[in-house]
This record gives sequence, structure tokens and C-alpha cells, in this order.
Amino acid sequence: MQAVSSSSGWVVKLRRFVCPPPTEYCELCHAEIPQDHSHLIDVELRRLVCACQACSLLFEGKTDGKLRHVPHRTERLSDFRLTDAEWNGLCIPIGLAFLLFSTWHRRPIALYPGPAGTTESPLGEDAWSMLVSNNPGLANIAPDVEALLVNRTERKREYYLVSIDHCFALAGLIRAQWRGLSGGAEVWDAINSFFSRLRQQDGAVGSVGAHHG
Repeated sequence: MQAVSSSSGWVVKLRRFVCPPPTEYCELCHAEIPQDHSHLIDVELRRLVCACQACSLLFEGKTDGKLRHVPHRTERLSDFRLTDAEWNGLCIPIGLAFLLFSTWHRRPIALYPGPAGTTESPLGEDAWSMLVSNNPGLANIAPDVEALLVNRTERKREYYLVSIDHCFALAGLIRAQWRGLSGGAEVWDAINSFFSRLRQQDGAVGSVGAHHG
């Protein structure tokens, strides 16, 4: 998921034609899978597992074991209630984060992306309860596989209910694009492009997850 300027777009398209993306395989049965494939998540290691459709369906609806099927969901929460004071009280150091309930840890967790990957920020039960109380729709988030994605960068106030693979895709994008101390212009263009695409997907529900490779 990389933002490409219009002047260099043809170069990228040519590069993809000459050097097609590497073939990906299901991590369970090793069958070849398309780039836009399904995902499972290892709830202990907090790691996405690429899966073919057949293997993914074996885990659909299961809540035992370490692997969970990741459904596809993108919903913009236009009426989300969170004041600046409440956000500051969560003590998340940057304006990007995703919050979810971990069944493995038996508690809500907050993660934020950065140049080294994702970092966990403490999130107390009281803070999560406050969010759910102000926004009852959060009670419907599926544990482990869905998250509240927050974008409060550049004075934005955007909130999404998304499948967890979208969050890992954003984290991977930032890690790959980050340059120097501030990240550089390219990473911020890529972040803005990511959320622009997310807005276009608003309301999408299905079984295929976001590509994170």
C-alpha cells in the first residue's frame, strides 16, 4: 500500500509489468494464493497468517485455539464520540492507533505504528469502558479480529471499525516508508492515501482481508 505521485505512476506500473510481485502461498497448505487473500491471526503472537480461502473457512466462527479467521470489515464511525481531553487521557503518544480486545490477554489493548513496527500502549479497563459507554457500537467489535482504528493526525478526527489486517497493513506501510526522524513526506503521503482508500471502502463487508505483504 504505497502512495505514488502521478509523475512516477507510469514507472511503478512498468516495474510491476517487468518484475511482477512475488508469488504468495497459504501458510497452512502451501497452495498458491492471490495478493488479495484471506488472513488468520495468531492471537498469542499477534501475527497475521496468510491463508487460502479453503483453509480460512475452516476457522470461520471458531473461538478456540490460537488461530482466528479475520473477516473483512470497513466501517467509518462518523458519529464517534471522543473529546481531545479523553484522547489525551489514553496516553497514546501519536495520533494513529488501533484498539481491540485480546482474548489471549483477556483485556483491551492499544497499539500504535512506528518505524520499528507496532508498540503496545497501556489501555485500562476503565478507559475501554468509557469508550464503549460513549459509543455503544464498540460493543459489537469481534475480539482479536476487529479493531477501532483512530486517525487524529494533522487535526483529523477519523474513526473506523476495521478488520485487524487493515491495521497491520497500515503498520507495515509506515515501517517500509519511514525515513529519518519525522518519517519524511513520502510516508505521510502514503498514510493519507491509505485512509483515502479506506474511506472509499466504507461499508465493505466480506471474507477477504487486506493485503499486508
